[in-house]
Amino acid sequence: MWERIKRVVRHRWAGESSRVVGPDMLKRFTQQVAKSEQQHSGEVRICIEAALPNSYLLRAGSIRAITRQRALAQFGKLRVWDTENNNGVLIYLLLADRAIELVADRGLNRLVTPQDWQAMVQSLGDAIHRGHIEDGLVQAIDAVSAVLVRHFPLQVGSVRPNELPDQPNVQ
Repeated sequence: MWERIKRVVRHRWAGESSRVVGPDMLKRFTQQVAKSEQQHSGEVRICIEAALPNSYLLRAGSIRAITRQRALAQFGKLRVWDTENNNGVLIYLLLADRAIELVADRGLNRLVTPQDWQAMVQSLGDAIHRGHIEDGLVQAIDAVSAVLVRHFPLQVGSVRPNELPDQPNVQ
């Protein structure tokens, strides 16, 4: 009970994402995603939320499980699943809990074990837990790009359509 109350208070006091992630940082993320996508056929989306909606805050379960549920919902809402090769990846950042989640579409997910994804999330979370949001997201983009380059390299001379926006979704 107290954990839920603390969670609600923390999220209601989190403020707005734009205070932490300014326009210059968003521009750098957009450029990095665009640069990454020139090397592989996958799609990378970033979603940054200051806090969870009340409907998530009142759910039973660990904040880790609830954050994962929210990341999966955003994966669908932002249509990351809707790419030609089913190789989209969502990098989800929840500022109130300094939590990061990676959600990959089935085309890529079948090539990477859940343990590998979890190890990646753990290492990426270190910078974010220390409050280094930009460093953590840069590392996340680089790590996801490396996986996509390994499994879905862009073929020489091929033209790659940009199926999803490169700009982060900030809420």
